[in-house]
Amino acid sequence: MDDPRGPAPEPPPGPWGTYRMVAGMWIRSTMAYRSSFALTLVAGFCVTFFDFVAILLMFGQVKGLGGFTFAEVALLYGTAGTSFGIADLVMGSVQRMGRRVRDGSLDVFLMRPAPLIAQVAADKFALRRFGRVLQGLVVLVWGLLLLDVAWTPVKVLLLPVTVVCGAVIFSALMVLGASAQFWMQDAAEVTNSFTYGGNTLLGYPPTVFAQDLVRGVVYVVPLAFVNWLPALYVLGRPAPAGVPEGAAFAAPLVAAVCCGIAGIAWRAGVRSYRSTGS
Repeated sequence: MDDPRGPAPEPPPGPWGTYRMVAGMWIRSTMAYRSSFALTLVAGFCVTFFDFVAILLMFGQVKGLGGFTFAEVALLYGTAGTSFGIADLVMGSVQRMGRRVRDGSLDVFLMRPAPLIAQVAADKFALRRFGRVLQGLVVLVWGLLLLDVAWTPVKVLLLPVTVVCGAVIFSALMVLGASAQFWMQDAAEVTNSFTYGGNTLLGYPPTVFAQDLVRGVVYVVPLAFVNWLPALYVLGRPAPAGVPEGAAFAAPLVAAVCCGIAGIAWRAGVRSYRSTGS
């Protein structure tokens, strides 16, 4: 017999289900204007490619940069750019957290029976950001075609693992920065210095920077694990002074630790939230 109370209500979607539903809604909205989307995608690709044009201009005057050839710098730029592009595409919306806290719009997300982080990350999902991913991939493939590297199975496997782990590390930093905005609503530019600024930093060889800065992005903010350390192993170059050789393979562990720290910070921020002005 049918239950007189009617069908049981469906359980609320999990994080992935929520993210997929919200992002899918914004993608359908974007694709309703395909010509506009195509133009913004191409424009985004061209704008980000101008960053690499500066490197091209440098190599028009010199044969090396910090002891690295053009192909080696292209590998560094491409891996960092692709990783950051993926993180920005998937998690970039969390960086609006300060504005949501200030105007109270975060309350709307908290009223819904769905994971907050998935809602915030997928809100206003901008498919046009894929242009940054595409630009990074183009430079990465270009660099790989020019490289003269003795490839081994370990190096071949390390390259995609590096890109994925780099995207996870950047995503964790974005969530960590968004968490800080529960207390410091105007800190978006500070956190951007570690994400957008970190992406720019990693596009250049570590040899052009001071050793103190290199140590900082290894032991303090672990940006070096996004591409520097794995790429140096692929290129057959030694790790920076004071960094063990095995650090090139530590990116998955570092990414997991970063996610753990970001998760703790996010939960602490949510617990401290008291609506507008908290």
